Amino acid sequence: MKYYDYLIVGAGLYGAVFAQQAKAAGKSVLVIDKRSHIAGNIYTEEIEGINVHKYGAHIFHTNNKIVWDYVNRFAEFNRFTNSPVANYHDELYSLPFNMYTFNKMWGVVTPEEAAAKIEEQKKAAGITEPKNLEEQAISLVGTDIYEKLVKGYTEKQWGRPCAELPAFIIKRLPVRLTFDNNYFNALYQGIPVGGYTKMVENMLDGIEVRLNTDYFEHKAELDSLAEKVVYTGPIDAYFNYCYGPLEYRSVRFETEALDKPNFQGNAAVNYTDRETPWTRIIEHKWFEFGKDKDGNYLPKTVISREYSSEWKPGDEPYYPVNDEKNGTLYAKYKALADAEKNVIFGGRLGEYKYYDMDAVIATALKRVKIAGIKIK
Repeated sequence: MKYYDYLIVGAGLYGAVFAQQAKAAGKSVLVIDKRSHIAGNIYTEEIEGINVHKYGAHIFHTNNKIVWDYVNRFAEFNRFTNSPVANYHDELYSLPFNMYTFNKMWGVVTPEEAAAKIEEQKKAAGITEPKNLEEQAISLVGTDIYEKLVKGYTEKQWGRPCAELPAFIIKRLPVRLTFDNNYFNALYQGIPVGGYTKMVENMLDGIEVRLNTDYFEHKAELDSLAEKVVYTGPIDAYFNYCYGPLEYRSVRFETEALDKPNFQGNAAVNYTDRETPWTRIIEHKWFEFGKDKDGNYLPKTVISREYSSEWKPGDEPYYPVNDEKNGTLYAKYKALADAEKNVIFGGRLGEYKYYDMDAVIATALKRVKIAGIKIK
């Protein structure tokens, strides 16, 4: 006899959405997670009255009204707009690349002058059809901006020369001939008031959750409890790495509380030179405008330095390395996954795919429908 309709492995965003929808349809659900907390990589914890993004900054943004309406059922969102700053050897530039960036870099004043400068540098580099990230970046923003603001940061982040990285990685890079400092060109954007952990808590309200539970240590026992499994962990781990491990980039965080009200004056500052060992510094209080939940300005601040590294067993996998070799390897695991009749593989790790948060939610909602779960 099965005790649950669904065992959901992973209490992150995908698992929480699927669990919430299943319970709303009258299904019995058990959620497990090997960590000591819910919310996966969007987990926030309070330090000095500040909601700290423990696993890196997460800014919710979407053009999907269905997804926006869905998350607003579980949290109130503030009006935070992502406007990072690039620091190149203490020269500060606006991100996304816009007229502020072009003016500081070249002294140009009009959009026409900026476009002409980019085109001039693209032609000088002899690029017609970009074949890699380096050529794609130069064709988008010119050689000067590529050398100062793209190359070092990207090579630190991916651990590979830009000329060896696929062009599509940088196609999301916002380039604007306006003075718009909003990094995300999305209709809806913000941070949940009270943090992401509270939002996921609300999603999982009334659902049984077991933390500090390693699925693979108790797999047979846990599988026997439920009719179906929703698995959001690494797909290669599920199959015991039978074809070899998929590659990821990992991130290490150094977080510290400082006895000062302001460290850098912005939520995110990217360090784009190759010499600085970290990729960026996050100052968490500015995600909520430097105020506590009662609207008072906070006297202290919390910062996190982020260091990118190659993933190895024991590290947290963050970014799939979506090159040809790993794509071929993932296809082999995907074939095995498709043959597992009572297991649904989902999320960033289960599908070996980089997902923005809104896409995770949209995919989970879609997968619920495919599974035949109908909300009453």
